[in-house]
Order: sequence, then C-alpha cells, then structure tokens
Amino acid sequence: MKKFVIISDSCCDLSKELREQFDVQYLPMHFYLDGKEYDADLDWQKISVKEFYDELRKGAKYKTAQITKQQYEEAFEKAIQDGYDVLSISCSSALSASVKVSYLVRDELQAKYPDAKIFCIDSLMACYGLGAICIAASKMRAEGKTIDEVAAWVEANKLKMNQECTVDKLSWLKAAGRVSAASAFFGGILSIKPIIISDAKGQNFALEKVKGRETSINRLVERIEEDYEEFPYQDVTVVHADCLEAAEQLKAKIEERLKDKNVKVSMGYLGPIVGGTCGPGTLAAYCFGKEVTVNKE
Repeated sequence: MKKFVIISDSCCDLSKELREQFDVQYLPMHFYLDGKEYDADLDWQKISVKEFYDELRKGAKYKTAQITKQQYEEAFEKAIQDGYDVLSISCSSALSASVKVSYLVRDELQAKYPDAKIFCIDSLMACYGLGAICIAASKMRAEGKTIDEVAAWVEANKLKMNQECTVDKLSWLKAAGRVSAASAFFGGILSIKPIIISDAKGQNFALEKVKGRETSINRLVERIEEDYEEFPYQDVTVVHADCLEAAEQLKAKIEERLKDKNVKVSMGYLGPIVGGTCGPGTLAAYCFGKEVTVNKE
C-alpha cells in the first residue's frame, strides 16, 4: 500500500505536539497587523499569542491572505517526488479561497504525475474542527486504511464535526465585516453574545443570541451535550483566544455534563486566522456527533 501525507492549513489550529504526534503537515496562510505581514504560524514564533491578541485589543488593523499557488505546488510536488500520495484537507471554502487553489494545483499535477493520487477536500470547517478531522484521518492511516478509504470517510463524516462558539465582543465581527455597525453597537450595550455554529455550507452562522458571558458559556455546554454522540475518533476540545480562565471554566463544565460518558476535554489556542477575525475572548468547543443540518440544501 502506498503511503500518503496529510496536509492542512493554518486554520487547523493544531499544536506542534499534535502535528508531530499525528504527522499532519500544514501550509501557513498569511495575515497583516497594521500593514506588517506575518505567516500564520501555529507555533507563534514571530509573534506570541499574548502579543497578537494585545495588538488586536489596541486596535491594530487586521486582514488575512490565502495560501498561494506556489505553496501548494511545492508541498504537493515534494510529497509526490518523495514517493507519497497526497491528502489535502482545507479550511471551509465559505471562509477561505485556499481550497480552490488546491484544486487547481491538483489538476495540474495529476497531468504531470498520472500515477499519483491527490485528494483535495473542502472540510466545511475551520479552527480545531478542521484539526480534529485531520487527526481522525491520521488515525485511520495508522490503522492501515488506504488514501481512498480515508478520503471517502472524511467526505462522508465532515458534517458530523460540530462547532459551538461565542465571541466576547461583536466589535471584532464588525471589523471583519461579519455584522453591521448597528448590531455591534447595540449588542455591546446589551452584552449580547452570539452562539455561532459552522453550518452545512461551512459558514459561521449565528444560531442564537444570549445575554452575558456566563450565559453564553452555559449555552455552549448545553449545545455540546446535545451535539455529542459516541463516535469513532471522538475528540472533544475547547479552544480560546487569550481567555484561559473562561476556557478552563468551559472545559470543566463540559466534563461535568458528560461525566457519565467519561469524556476528557482537551484545550488549545485559537490560531491567528480565526482568532484575528473573531477577536480576543472568543471561546469555542468542538466534538463529533450529530450531523449538521442547519442551512443544508
């Protein structure tokens, strides 16, 4: 059986430890803070987590850039020349055009290397939801599954990854063009906290609105309990945008709520791509479970 690499992008939010443990590669997207360009480095080598979120709190202008065609070409071709097939699992096409670039490169390289297998999958997910899908793919690879089997499983199960997210301030979503100025203004006055899921189209969708931080955390717990099902490669994880205390609170509450299922919740940081859009104080929880049907055609 031919070996294959798993390649994702900066939106997977996998720590170095997890990437090494599960042998998942990633291609960095890019972001700008007040015009200065950075690779969206998941190891935070050029700018620390604290520095990044503090700059956002100070009002730094932020924007992102997708993965380039050259990045995909170099990564895919190196893998093929080293004797591997390629499984690329990308951030939702509703949030980034990077996956469309991967399709273009795949088609070009398939013509050049007709014996190579290159699968490019739109995960319809971002952040740790994407990372968890990559980890599941890695576990299947370790079990001896072929690239065809793993790619088919990912396509069939990607909508069973559930996201439950809340932001601290609507002003961050306003800056990213996700909500209107009026909604951000009145939401701030009333301490409105949206509950944001990743819908069946891979869009971040505000499903509910609640009042206050504590209420929003409790609602995330309730919704994760509703989402959760026993599942192969189950992975329940909380990520945060520089709000460790709130994340630990959310983690503890989920573990308490799911204690009869003996669930242990992992924790990590929200990376610079999604974190820069949603802003400091963002909290999210992920698990495999019920299929996402909101906005499904």
